Formats: sequence, C-alpha cells, structure tokens
Amino acid sequence: MTVIEQMGQKAKQASRVLANAGALKNKALNAIADALIMNTDTIVNANNIDLKNGKSAGLTPALLDRLKLGGDRIKAMAEGVRKVASLNDPVGTVVSGYKTENGMEITRVKVPLGVIGIIYEARPNVTADAAALCLKAGNAVILRGGKEAINSNKAIAKIMREAVENTGLPKDSIQLIEDTSRQSSVELMNLSDYLDVLIPRGGAGLIKAVVEQAKVPVIETGVGNCHVYVDESADLDMAANIIYNAKTSRPSVCNAIETILINKNIAKEALPKIKARLDEKNVEIRGCEITREILGGDIVPARDDDYKTEFLDYIIACKVVDSIDAAIEHIAKYSSGHSECIVTRNYDNANKFTSAVDSAAVYVNASTRFTDGGEFGLGAEIGISTQKLHARGPMGINELTSTKFIIKGNGQIR
Repeated sequence: MTVIEQMGQKAKQASRVLANAGALKNKALNAIADALIMNTDTIVNANNIDLKNGKSAGLTPALLDRLKLGGDRIKAMAEGVRKVASLNDPVGTVVSGYKTENGMEITRVKVPLGVIGIIYEARPNVTADAAALCLKAGNAVILRGGKEAINSNKAIAKIMREAVENTGLPKDSIQLIEDTSRQSSVELMNLSDYLDVLIPRGGAGLIKAVVEQAKVPVIETGVGNCHVYVDESADLDMAANIIYNAKTSRPSVCNAIETILINKNIAKEALPKIKARLDEKNVEIRGCEITREILGGDIVPARDDDYKTEFLDYIIACKVVDSIDAAIEHIAKYSSGHSECIVTRNYDNANKFTSAVDSAAVYVNASTRFTDGGEFGLGAEIGISTQKLHARGPMGINELTSTKFIIKGNGQIR
C-alpha cells in the first residue's frame, strides 16, 4: 500500500468519526483558530522560505502576492475558521419529510460527503480554509498543495492536526500530501477506493488536468474570465469605480475582471473616465480598434486570445459593442461562467442581462469581487464552482454535504 493509499484509509476511518462529531467540530475549529494565531511566527518563517524560493524561480508579482502570508493574513485565516465554526451545522438538517399512503415516514437529511481531496496551487490560505470547511461539514480532507507553498502548507497542516487531536477528534481528519511531484497528484486523482470527491482549485491547466484524468468524481472550480458590461444608460462614475475595484483591488484572484465591454453610444465619454481610474494602478489596456481610436495609439491592440485570457495581472481587455445583445453574445462566447456584471440604470436591461447571462454569479451595479463565500455569508469557501451539477458558485459547508433518505415503517412490505 502506498503512502497516499494509507492516507486515504486513515481519512476514511476519520470520516466515520466526523460524521457524528456534533459540537466537537466547533471545539476543534476554534482550537485551530487559536493555534494559527499562537504560531504566527512559525507560519511566517516557513512562508518566507517559500517566498524566497518563489522569487528565485521567477514567480510573477501576482503569484507572489497569492503566496505571501503576513500577520494580517494569518489573522484573517483564523477569523475565517471562527466564522465557519459559528455557522449552523448542516449535518442532520431535514431537507424534507412526508408520509406515504402505506404509512411509511420518509425523511431526507443532509449528511457529509465523506472524504474530500483538494488539489490547489500557490495559495497557502486555502490549506486552512479548505480544512475548516470540510471539518465543519463532517468530512475528512486530503490536501495536496503546490510546490511553491509547500513549507507554508506543512506548517499550517501540522498546527491544525495537533489542534484537532487535542480536542479529541482524529488528527487524520486533516492530512497534507507533502510530495509535490506530478505522481502524487495522479495518485490522488485515482484514489477511488477512498475519495468521495476531488476538488481542484487553481489555474486553467490544473483544473483541465484534473477533470480529464481523475477517476473519482470532480467538482470543477472556476477559472475566472469575468466581465463588466457598461450599458448606454450607466452612471459612468459608478462604472469607472466598479471596474477599478473589480480589476485592481486584487488582480490575482478569480473574481477579478479580465474584460470590459462598453456600449458604443457612451464609449467616447466612458472610456477616458475608465482609463483615468485604471491608470492609477498602471493597468495595461488591450483594446479593440474603436477603443484605440478613442483612447489613442498607446493602447495595445487586442487579439482574439486576449478575450479568452485570465490575466491575473494588471492587464485588461476592452471592446466596444453595439448593444446589450452583443455584450451578452460576447460573454457567452468567451466567459468561463464565473462572474459577470452590468452597470446600468435601465431596469429592463438589468433583467435581460441577469436572465440571459449563464454564469455562477451575475451582478447589477456591483463589483464581481464579491463572489466569495465570506461576502455571500457562507463563511469561507472551498472554491467557486462553475459547473452545474451538485453545486454552483461559492461552495460553503452546505455544498460539502449530500443527502440520504431515512424511512421509518411498522412492518410494510412490497
């Protein structure tokens, strides 16, 4: 039996305990939060090694930002864990109940998924978020992070495992695969005897590889090719502020926008306002021909590939469109199904956009940066699902459960 198979076996055993752990789960989560704060220096020191290695490996500033953990981010991690602990426990919740004609009482209740595997890249905060969510929903978790964050992940996982064990739950409720070779990913994808579901969280390449290669069920989380469409009736100052926030507040995350669509009737007035805000962060605009005519020749010409790209950087594509219908058509062609926004004062256009655009989150007059489990009141999130089966959008604890039927009779036979 390989090391990862042994981890799977331990996780399966731990999952049986967690399914009936009740209030002990909250005790463990609060212990994890305390331990993260108490061990801030340990985590920062491990993270500094990852940052040094990342710089030597040529990681982009955006990726280094994803990787970095300081005192404030560790505090936010701990607060996120406490928020998860404060949420209502979904396990055992009655979804529906009824009585059949023959007198049987049928109840449908929420239950844990079981053992969840998570493959993710250079974001060590995912280690704490994912473990907390899985634990709250009664699931054991096997984490497999990227090599860029391995020292940070090892430190965080060790701290969490000790905290969980000290509260009386199995430490193997949370496990980290320390082998960051491709082989360990492949083996986890094939762990069908023990894993109930596998969740990839990262870039397009990682998600594509997991979806194509895994032998266990996969929940596909989202690449974020997100859009803002500025309608002809839009408040242009509002539009500029929303675009500035959605692009520049943290460009390395999946809910940051990558393309602006501008109605042709307000393009001459809107584009200079938008560019002025984006210039504050030196955002490179890759524009269509009309965009370049309005803003000047220093705008980089947009290629078709730019409209397909999740830049995760201070780069944005821009296209002037003829109508709301053209904007919807563009989004249908290029969107990854994550988050889209319309800025408009037209009630009918707002309704048309929200009805016609087929993405996990569709906004009217608000930044796409709100697509987040915490912002939606779900606590932390395991990821943003862009598929349609089982879960869609930010995946909190409810999305980490399934259901089962409980049938009570008094001797009925068929």
